[in-house]
Amino acid sequence: MLYVHEVHRVEGTRENDFEAAYRKGWMEALAEGSDARLLWFLRQAHGTGLAYTFVTITAVKDAAAWGVLAERVRSGDLQTWSAEVDSMRHSTLAKLLVPVPWSPLQETDLSLVPTDGAEHEPGVYMEDTAWPYPGGLSAYLEKAGSLYLKKTLGKSRILSMEAAFQPLFGTHHTTEVILWQRVLSDDALITLLTHETPPDKMGPGTWMHDALEVRDRWESRLLRSAPWSPLV
Repeated sequence: MLYVHEVHRVEGTRENDFEAAYRKGWMEALAEGSDARLLWFLRQAHGTGLAYTFVTITAVKDAAAWGVLAERVRSGDLQTWSAEVDSMRHSTLAKLLVPVPWSPLQETDLSLVPTDGAEHEPGVYMEDTAWPYPGGLSAYLEKAGSLYLKKTLGKSRILSMEAAFQPLFGTHHTTEVILWQRVLSDDALITLLTHETPPDKMGPGTWMHDALEVRDRWESRLLRSAPWSPLV
């Protein structure tokens, strides 16, 4: 299973047109087949980064299915749609991702992904992108899977790990990991954002301390799923 992750920088006056294009032109076009589905359509929360930023994640059955989809976008039935969407964006950055070994999400049953655009309460996600030290991807994955996933998030009232990804060889920087985390409590998140981390959570044996052994560069995005996003 492959996951196409895209970050879209959209013109402010076209944000609603862009969302409609994904809801109708992309989600519904993929629903006509069985090898790909739009999973998430999310907006970056205003005030947390560059304005009018959207993130989409599309699941594709395998490399062969991705090749077929890429050709549809390049020269097939999705070519016109792609050109129209491109006219609404300042830029886009795409990555082809695979789950890391301990990711809770490994496979997606595409037949169960909603395609009707039914609306629901939005979900909020914290997307952390980390860049391990050169040559240190394996060390980062081992520590993140044990100290962060099991010992830190296992006790967290704020976040739950939904998935963790790394870029597929040949499609992006290989020394990178994306942690895809659902926000469990808005109140706990506000506390996290408005207060410094307590000293007892910064000492040896904690993720905030020991993670510096395997990386010191990472960034977070707060994302809110659209009411019609197939997955909340």
